[in-house]
Amino acid sequence: MRCLLALALLALQPAHAAAPAAVSGTPVPDTLQQRIAACTACHGIHGGGSSGSGFFPRLAGKPAAYLARQLADFQDGLRHYAPMEYTVRGLSPAYLREIADYFAAQQVPYARSPLPSLPARTLQRGEQLVMQGDPARGVPACSRCHGSQLTGVQPDIPGLVGLPCDYISAQLGAWRTHTRATVAPDCMAEVAGRLGPSDITAVAAWLSSRELPADMHAQPAGSVQPPLRCGVLAGNASGT
Repeated sequence: MRCLLALALLALQPAHAAAPAAVSGTPVPDTLQQRIAACTACHGIHGGGSSGSGFFPRLAGKPAAYLARQLADFQDGLRHYAPMEYTVRGLSPAYLREIADYFAAQQVPYARSPLPSLPARTLQRGEQLVMQGDPARGVPACSRCHGSQLTGVQPDIPGLVGLPCDYISAQLGAWRTHTRATVAPDCMAEVAGRLGPSDITAVAAWLSSRELPADMHAQPAGSVQPPLRCGVLAGNASGT
């Protein structure tokens, strides 16, 4: 059983494109808020995510380098989601970093998404994989990369707690089927390829139902020793 995935494909228009107001002669304000309008339409004005949809993830407070890398991956065809690919098309690296820096600096409350109703044994399996891994199958614990509290690690590893179940499930499935990728060596694809569909459901369900720690900030750089080499971390580890 998989978490239900709500793929709401929205026709997003990038903020740098000509808006109707501009065509009619009214100038479009040259502000950061105007330029990120395509982002906030789905992810919220401060990047808090859309808890109701179960799909659009939180951006606020995630490491800026991680956010910038994801935007670049959409631009380079490594991540696939049509509205995001369209939105970032043609944007410069400096522009992508400006967007990433804005959302990384946002501090807004977490809104919990609906939790799945699954057997206790599924949640127990999820906790085992997240906190201990499965050495027999070469699956490291998520906490070894994403931090002891799963809140991420600066500057490149995102937090996992507080994300919607559907989003986590969809992304792990995308890594597993190679419809999401990043620069080689792609350690998340390697790990996800060792997980079965039931494992992905278990991990997504347990992470989305976990109580949020008091401090949701990403851990300091160098506070974890990733077990796998990953290209986005110059030979260390990756993220979801």
